[in-house]
Amino acid sequence: MNRRTLLRSATALGAAGLTTGASLGAAAASEPRRHPSLRVQVVLFEGVEELDLAAPYEVLAAADHFTDRSVDVRYVSLDGPRAVTAAFGTKIRVDHGWAPERADVLVVPGGGYARREDPGVWAEIRRGALPRALAEARRPGLTLAALCTGVMLLSAAGVTRDRPCTTHHRARADLERQGGLLKNARVVDDGELVTAGGVTSGLDLALWLVRRELGVEAALGVQAMLEYEARGTVWTAG
Repeated sequence: MNRRTLLRSATALGAAGLTTGASLGAAAASEPRRHPSLRVQVVLFEGVEELDLAAPYEVLAAADHFTDRSVDVRYVSLDGPRAVTAAFGTKIRVDHGWAPERADVLVVPGGGYARREDPGVWAEIRRGALPRALAEARRPGLTLAALCTGVMLLSAAGVTRDRPCTTHHRARADLERQGGLLKNARVVDDGELVTAGGVTSGLDLALWLVRRELGVEAALGVQAMLEYEARGTVWTAG
């Protein structure tokens, strides 16, 4: 029995007993889109928040054990392979450079929004290179997803203007001033743009993406494995 089969067996009873709850389950899941594989890139930059980058990575990588499709999750950096220092000093090796044309989902974490002079989102907005690259990355078939203040990088890229979205509670006023249509939800799914609220919402963002792209069974399997139940409301277009 391989690892994938073992994990499925170990979580089958738990997953069968889980429900998506009145919150996550309130938003109807769309039919999973069928690609040969699901390719996910999580964007790292100096000052990125540790939980922001780790939670989506683990949820989406774990989903590979609960689907027959291949799931490839990798960290990428606009500046190419290098070491990135996160908000609380964790050093992370990034082995892959910028290649959104080889991704189905691009996840943008946040970090450092409250400290404008430190590395983080504000520094990346001032620098300008990452917002420009995110704006240029848009194409049919690519989902841009962001959580916490990473949404403000998409805002700086012009991606959220006149689009339903959400972000960390301390940045919501900024997001709205910059043209985002703020929704009071944990996760906001507007098709190829998916955003989520505060730091821990990376778990719920990723679980929603698993559910949307790989199906309900895969999402329930990951929840059971992680011993975490998705929380909060998911707003969906239409």
